[in-house]
Amino acid sequence: MKKWEYATVPLLVHATKQILDNWGQDGWELVTVLPGPNPENLVAYFKREVEQ
Repeated sequence: MKKWEYATVPLLVHATKQILDNWGQDGWELVTVLPGPNPENLVAYFKREVEQ
């Protein structure tokens, strides 16, 4: 059975691509992006398979 770990990451609107690319290079898959606590913020949710 696969096991997953998860991360939530605040996204800065002016650096979204760079932030997403950095997490992707580390093996994280973007699940969704949702509004953050205020209009300028977004929150990205990532997952990656846990190596056993």
